[in-house]
Amino acid sequence: MNASVVEDGAIAPKAAQKSGAGADRLFELVSAGAAWFVLLLLAATALSMAWGGRLAFQTFGWHFITGREWDVVGAKFGAFVPIYGTLVTSAIALIIAVPVSIGIALFLTDIAPRWTRAPIAIAIELLAAIPSIIYGMWGLFVFAPFMAAHVEPWLNTHLGSWPVIGNLFQGPPIGIGMLTAGIVLGIMVIPFIASVAREVFSAVPPSLKESAVALGSTRWEILSRVTLPYTRSAVIGAVFLGLGRALGETMAVTFVLGNAHDLSPSLLMPSNSIAAAIANEFTEADTELYRSSLIALGFLLFVVTFIVLTIAKLMLLRLNRQLGRTH
Repeated sequence: MNASVVEDGAIAPKAAQKSGAGADRLFELVSAGAAWFVLLLLAATALSMAWGGRLAFQTFGWHFITGREWDVVGAKFGAFVPIYGTLVTSAIALIIAVPVSIGIALFLTDIAPRWTRAPIAIAIELLAAIPSIIYGMWGLFVFAPFMAAHVEPWLNTHLGSWPVIGNLFQGPPIGIGMLTAGIVLGIMVIPFIASVAREVFSAVPPSLKESAVALGSTRWEILSRVTLPYTRSAVIGAVFLGLGRALGETMAVTFVLGNAHDLSPSLLMPSNSIAAAIANEFTEADTELYRSSLIALGFLLFVVTFIVLTIAKLMLLRLNRQLGRTH
């Protein structure tokens, strides 16, 4: 009888161990399947757009990327102007959004009174929930007239004659253009970067800040030498998350960019972006080559976004290696 009890007691753990191993194996397969499904979906999306734009690439070759002409009647299409407009407006958005977002995050985590932190944080996060078409309508009917009446004439008068950057601020004050679109994009990107940065700054160990205070550091020294260095990898990731948001924005840019296939060094002049060109012209594409060119634009936007995010990942890996050597 004792032998049977021992045998039963020995069998039970073995059965439980086999059951646990089976559950672990099933979880591993499901997780791997989900990860591979995302990669396959990404590859399928890229291949489908490349296949849809094959006629444009076959017809124009590399000239489709470098060409500046977009002539629907003459069936001549070049993507350089939309690519240029996309990159310039996104760069303006980051120049505006990054310092403002980091300042907001630092204020909410280390400077603002505790009773004001939650309401301000909620208000900032609600900005991310506003539809992009609302930003576009506000930009067209409110912000663009303000730019045309006050900002652009001042820029043209005071900066337009400068030797190096003067060409960036020359042009008629019409309100819509790359500068206006970049500012609107920056306002849209701020909530994304600020929210991520605030969460990251809140995760800094209090012991690090307390140690800095014990050594006599001021608040500025704590923020610049403790908080930002400790979280810079995550902050860079948040910045590139905002950049990805800016690169793919459609409706807001469509309202305020001007939608003109003209290449100009001036930020005050209208231009075009990849997403805006697709949104404006896809329903009007009445020929196979026209439709293929717009799909090829979508593929190029996918490639540009992929390259930007890859660069961000490489920067983060390099930064992590440098931090590993340092510490």
